[in-house]
Amino acid sequence: MHFSLIMTPGEHVFDEKYYVQDALNILEGKGSAMPEHPPLGRLIIAGGIGIFGDNPFGWRIFPVLFGAAGLVLMYMICRQLNLPEKLSLLAVFLLATENLSFVQSSIAMLDVVSVTFILAGFLVYLKGRHALSGALVGLAMLAKFTGIFGLAVIGLHWLITSRKRWLKFGLSMAMAPVVYLAGLPLLLYIIWGKLLNPITETITMLTINFNSTYSFYEQANMSRPWEWVFGYNIVTYWPEPHYMAVISSSVWALILPAMVYMLYKARKCSRAAVFSLAWFGGTYLLWIPISLITDRTSYIFYFYPAIGTCCLAIAVFLWDITQRGASSGTGWIRALSPWAVPAYVLLHLACFVWLSPVAYPWKLGASLLFYIGVRILFKQSNEEHAPQSCEVIDS
Repeated sequence: MHFSLIMTPGEHVFDEKYYVQDALNILEGKGSAMPEHPPLGRLIIAGGIGIFGDNPFGWRIFPVLFGAAGLVLMYMICRQLNLPEKLSLLAVFLLATENLSFVQSSIAMLDVVSVTFILAGFLVYLKGRHALSGALVGLAMLAKFTGIFGLAVIGLHWLITSRKRWLKFGLSMAMAPVVYLAGLPLLLYIIWGKLLNPITETITMLTINFNSTYSFYEQANMSRPWEWVFGYNIVTYWPEPHYMAVISSSVWALILPAMVYMLYKARKCSRAAVFSLAWFGGTYLLWIPISLITDRTSYIFYFYPAIGTCCLAIAVFLWDITQRGASSGTGWIRALSPWAVPAYVLLHLACFVWLSPVAYPWKLGASLLFYIGVRILFKQSNEEHAPQSCEVIDS
C-alpha cells in the first residue's frame, strides 16, 4: 500500500517542503538551512534522493522502509515480552493499519527514522543488551531530539522492574549521549565539510526549539498534549489524496481504557503491561509537564511514538476478552467473546479505509484480505483454547 501511494502527490506534502529542500541543499554542497534539527534524518532523505533522484520515490523510499522495519521490530518486541504469536500479530496488524502511523511512514519527515531506532533500542533492551540499547537511542536522537524519550521509557521500566547494578545500567544508558555527541560532528562534517563543536551545535538546536512557544507562534494546527487523547485533533497534510495527521478513531477511543487495563495487568505482574505503561509514560505523558513548563509548541503527530504501545495495549485487552470468554464465560458472554477481535478489526479497517490516503481499490481489497486473515487466525485460536469436552477430561 505504501508503494501504491509513494508517487502521489508529486509535490511536497506538509513539512516535506523543508526536509526535501534541505536534503537537496546537502547534496548540492550548500550546507543546511535547518539548524534546529539533528542531521541524521535529513541525510537519510538525502540518500534516497541521491540514489533514486529528486522525485517522490527518492524523497519517500527510506521513510517507507524505516516504517516497514518498525513493524518487524514491533512484532519482535511483542514476542520478547512473551506475548503469544497470534496476539503479537494482532498488535502489529493494528499498528500497520493505524492512520497516523501509516501516514508518518509514508512521507519524508524525520519522525519515522527516530521512532524506528527507538523500537530497535526497546528490543535489544528487553534482550538485556543495555549498552546497545543506549547506542540505538543515541541514533534516534541524531534523527530527531524526541528520540531521547526512548531513554525515558527504558529508564522508567528499569526503575519499576530492576533497580539493580545502578552503575552498570547508568554507564549503559550513557551510551546514548556518547553516540549522539560522537556522531553529530561526523554527520555535520558530511553536510558542511568541516568539524563543528557538537556541544555548541546542540545548544543552538535546543535554543531554537525552546524558543518555539505558544506565546510566540499562532497556528491553527497546534495542540496541547492532553488534547491528543481528550480531544480529536486533525492536521491536514495534503487535501487529495487526503494525508491527515489524525489517530485512527478505533485506536483513539480506546487509548485511556486500554491503559487503565494495563494498570490492572501490571498489578498482576504482566511483563508486557509494565513495559507498555513505561512506553506510554515516556513517549506521551512526559509531554504534559514539558508543555506546562516550557510552553513548547506541539502537534498531534508528536503522539506518533506512543501509537505502538496503544496498539499493544488494545491487542492485549481484546485477546484477554476472547480467551476468558471462551474458557470461563457463560451464556451470552461465551457466545459474543469470539467476535470481540473480528468486530474490532472490522471497525479498525473501516477507519483505515476512511482516513488513509491510499486509493480505494488498494485499501478495500487489502482490508478484505486482512479481515479474512485475522478471522481465520482467531477462529483457530478460539478452537485451540476451547473448553475440553467431558469425555476428554474424564479420560
